[in-house]
Amino acid sequence: MRLRSRHLLGLEGVTKAEIQLILDTAESFKSVMERPIPKVPTLRGMTIVNLFFEPSTRTRISFELAEKRLSADIVNFSASSSSVLKGETLKDTAQNIEAMKIDMVVIRHSAPGASLFLSRNLKSNIINAGDGAHEHPTQALLDMMTLGEELGSLEDLRVLIVGDIAHSRVARSNIYGLLTMGARVSVCGPPTLLPVEVEELGAEVYYNLDEALEQADVVNVLRIQLERQGKGLFPSIREYREQFGITTERLKRFGRNFVIMHPGPMNRGVEIDSDVADSGNSVILHQVTNGVAVRMAVLYLLSGVDSKGL
Repeated sequence: MRLRSRHLLGLEGVTKAEIQLILDTAESFKSVMERPIPKVPTLRGMTIVNLFFEPSTRTRISFELAEKRLSADIVNFSASSSSVLKGETLKDTAQNIEAMKIDMVVIRHSAPGASLFLSRNLKSNIINAGDGAHEHPTQALLDMMTLGEELGSLEDLRVLIVGDIAHSRVARSNIYGLLTMGARVSVCGPPTLLPVEVEELGAEVYYNLDEALEQADVVNVLRIQLERQGKGLFPSIREYREQFGITTERLKRFGRNFVIMHPGPMNRGVEIDSDVADSGNSVILHQVTNGVAVRMAVLYLLSGVDSKGL
């Protein structure tokens, strides 16, 4: 089985079978990562460009490691040292890079739809590594892989996403993916940080965190994305923490364990306390490990090569 599209632009419209294919393939690649030499020649001879127009640590390093584990040749692009500063457009930048004979592009951009735009103007495979507040598909895939390993099945799993939903590409991709896989998804945050269309996506909406936690098995905590939002969306950081912060004291009221997730970067002491993030119920570092395996799977499945290099 192959993915229907040559690109991974988001999880909206991606079928359950395709998501499962990616997750199963990622499990195979995770075993590769545990070998003494964690490398296979699967993408040898292919050139991949990491086109990042926004700062990134985990996602960028994870894609680079995935590409190196698959033996691809890598070109890293940084907007801060490119002709973008001279006024060059995204289309011209990408087409000039493609003219140097590359095969795949991993793009992160502040504009929603940037990856879709490239897919219509380039011949290369395009992977969306985050486009504005739209989608971040590989993050949602690694989240689902982590939950599957931790809890066995996504079917009927109750996942609560807490925080700045309105400005989060991670939240949207998780809602699309988890609902497709049969999970039940709810969101919680201040009304000003919840998009008006979130209920239309199929998520249940809460404004009271304690009520939301009553209905949850998993808590996926998002940070407040100050760089993407205007001012005045909530009174203060202190009040936000009191109402929506994930603390040990709050979780203890329920007398049961929650699986704790966070896509990073974390603002410790704001949306999540350190003792929660570092607890035995946290799978945050597990998510990071699985990110490399998931991105290896996506690169492999989009490349169209056979599996003899596995």
